[in-house]
This record gives sequence, structure tokens and C-alpha cells, in this order.
Amino acid sequence: MAQMLEIRWHGRGGQGSKTASILLGKVCSAADKYIQAFPEYGPERMGAPVIAYNRISDHRVTVHCQIEEPDLVVVLDPTLTATINVTEGLKEGGKVIINTDLPAGKMKEKLNFNGELYTIDANGISEKELGKAFPNTPMLGAVIKVTGMFTMDKFMEMIRKEFSTKFAHKPEVIEGNMNCIRRAFEEVKSE
Repeated sequence: MAQMLEIRWHGRGGQGSKTASILLGKVCSAADKYIQAFPEYGPERMGAPVIAYNRISDHRVTVHCQIEEPDLVVVLDPTLTATINVTEGLKEGGKVIINTDLPAGKMKEKLNFNGELYTIDANGISEKELGKAFPNTPMLGAVIKVTGMFTMDKFMEMIRKEFSTKFAHKPEVIEGNMNCIRRAFEEVKSE
């Protein structure tokens, strides 16, 4: 992992951008990383564009502001690409992951983007595993695969602890989310 990995999450209210950034932060913190996980608040409401951020480092994080030059951009709602330049400020060599059933090459054309881009049908995975479109959990699996910050087994072990606390009285939700992460890790695609 680079000295500090900065991630910008784009989604809509209710899709779990903030929750995904916080879950990732908790897992990284448990792995003795220094982290920041925070949303950008505005007049949020269900369906409105939302941005969340992560900073993950082996060293103390002393900067406290929005991330304007991310290493990774994660897009939970592909319709946002029509109105927001999700690649704006992306560092040279930065990566993009988009929740879509379209191939990566098609998304690169739509965005006029020549960099490293990955796609994953996070909505489809969560609908099959959870019965509803909750793209945030599968996107975590894609982030782990694309960044390589954890092995899949290590991440699954650590995220299970978080889910066991969050969904203590809903074991079926824990297993559904675990399946979402595993499938996304295996199914994320690039060109």
C-alpha cells in the first residue's frame, strides 16, 4: 500500500456510501492502520448525490479536509457519471470502480477516461444475495480486490466482526453481506 491511500466515494443518499467508508475505516483501524472515514454533508436526502471519503495510512494522518486528488474513486450509482465528473482530480495512475453491468471498456468510452477502470454489477449481486439493491457492501469487495490492501480471507474475517456487531440479531443479513463481498471480489472486471 502507498504511504496513504485516499478514496472518494460517490453515491446517492440511501445507497450506503457513508456506511461503506466507515466500515472500511473500521476494518483498517482494526488492522492497525491510521484512518479517516467521513462524509461531505450538504442538504442530503434520499436519492441526492452524496460524497464520502477514506484516508488509510501506515502513519498518522494529519490532514483534515476533503480529498480532492484521490487514488481511487468508487461510484455506487452509475447515473452520477452523467452529471458529475467522477474522475476529477484523480491522481495519475489512479483507479475508478463503477457499479454497473456495462463492461469496463464501455464505461471508459462514456467517461472519456483512459486510466484504470473496473466495473462490478453491485446492484445485481446485492439483489440476489440480500433481496434489494444495496450496492455498498459489494463495492467493498471490489475495493479490496482492486487495491490489494487485504487478502480476501483476512478482510472477510475482519468484516465479519463488524457485521456481527451491526447485525447481531439478523444472522441472515450477515451471511448475505458476506456473500456480496465475496462475489464482488471474484466478479470485478477491467479491460
